[in-house]
Amino acid sequence: MKKIAILATNGYEDSELKKPMQIFVDAGYTVHIVSPSNQPIAGMSGVKWTEPVPVDILLKEAAVEHYDALVLPGGVLNPDQLREEAAVKSFVKAFVESGKPVAAICHAPWILISAGVVSDKKMTSYPTVKTDLINAGAHWVDQEVVIDGNIITSRNPDDIPVFTEVVMNQLKEAQ
Repeated sequence: MKKIAILATNGYEDSELKKPMQIFVDAGYTVHIVSPSNQPIAGMSGVKWTEPVPVDILLKEAAVEHYDALVLPGGVLNPDQLREEAAVKSFVKAFVESGKPVAAICHAPWILISAGVVSDKKMTSYPTVKTDLINAGAHWVDQEVVIDGNIITSRNPDDIPVFTEVVMNQLKEAQ
């Protein structure tokens, strides 16, 4: 059974964590919420906090070899906090270097920028992250989903159906 790690902290975009998680679980995947803290993490919907989700594993205990894919939900606060943590950058970089799928939606490419893995990559994101990606050496395009190697990027919650489909297709191809 394939295992997916969703790396997040407080302030994730609620739909970008919970909808993909449910889609993956419904498709038969094991999903673990990985976070720097073991406390439940709360998301945001607009400007309102949402019902927290429990953390399954602490980031410091998570290992790339235990997972088949990494998903990074967006929101503004979540990736902005995560991208400053050395352990997050190391984990994400190791995941990218493993060749396993790494999928980031909305503002989550900020984490990929901080991990130093976007140079010369074709990517998409929420429009306000475009300049950051370009400045980090990525080639930004406005598409629902972009795949470059093992990095999958998407723009916003409207893209979740195709985003999750692409992640699952990448996992099937890796079998």
